[in-house]
Amino acid sequence: MSADKNTMWMNPLVKRFARLDQLTIVFLLFIVIFLVFTATLPGFFSTGNLVAMLRSISVLGILGFAMAIVVIGRGIDLSMVAVMAVPTALIMTLAGSGMGVWPALLIGLLFALVVGLLNGIFVAYAEIPALFVTLAMGLGLAGLGQVGILKSDMVPWPDQMNGLLWLGGVDVFGIPSSIVVVITVALLVWLFLNYTKLGLFIYAIGDNPNGARTTGIPVRPIIVLQYVLAALIAVLAGLVMASSNSLIDTRIYNLSLIYDIILVVVMGGVGLSGGRGGVMSVVVGTLLVGTIINGMTILNLTLDVQNLVKGVVLLIAIALDSVLNPRNEETAQQGDI
Repeated sequence: MSADKNTMWMNPLVKRFARLDQLTIVFLLFIVIFLVFTATLPGFFSTGNLVAMLRSISVLGILGFAMAIVVIGRGIDLSMVAVMAVPTALIMTLAGSGMGVWPALLIGLLFALVVGLLNGIFVAYAEIPALFVTLAMGLGLAGLGQVGILKSDMVPWPDQMNGLLWLGGVDVFGIPSSIVVVITVALLVWLFLNYTKLGLFIYAIGDNPNGARTTGIPVRPIIVLQYVLAALIAVLAGLVMASSNSLIDTRIYNLSLIYDIILVVVMGGVGLSGGRGGVMSVVVGTLLVGTIINGMTILNLTLDVQNLVKGVVLLIAIALDSVLNPRNEETAQQGDI
């Protein structure tokens, strides 16, 4: 009799847990990990560490919003870190050499715009898988930065650009200004995806490209738009990073940041099969991944161990995504990344 009562008591809990979506599960996991780190890691809950963590995850969050736009439309952009680093370094180099700040900004943004256009055109019109297009573009852009347009791997923040320090180099009531930028970008991307025709078109294309095409949605131009927006947002992230650190190290594209971005997006519930997720998915994913990275840093784990942990977490996240957002036969034939 008692066993029956236990079963009757357990069933509602199991059903309730089964109804939780990935976003809620990841948010609860973030709360648990945050509380565990607070209780076990000395200095984790200190004001200095929390501010430093917020500052460090701000760039990750901005890049996550850019990646989400592409992934929701059933794509992926592996060139994003190179697009963040090289045009930003070019802007700083030109501004420091005596060119006006606004002309330098214009050249850097146009450079990123061209990269985004090329990514989108190759994916949408040449129908080359986005995985290969953006990987090649990222490698090519990194090489161009190293042997072509930049004189040094590390470019310092020029005094001529101090008018843009508010992007990440100052505090607002004790809060890093980069967090204000992240919140602003999150709000703008949320409005774009949910309250504009173009944003809704991206969801429709990600959900079913052929179905979107038959309804009259201009699928190919919208795909190009996704990559252009991602490139421009990436440059903003680069300026936030550079103003916060007083320099930009273009070698960052050799690190695992691109995998952290994918981890943020997938963990939060932006389905790799397209058409699912949104801004809150990126916010929750960023909080979780940022907390894990910060905890591993306090534990003084080596970079190799951190990459191992993040790799395992990413693999689990992708497996979870495949279960929660399965790709049927029709879906699998359309727009594979």
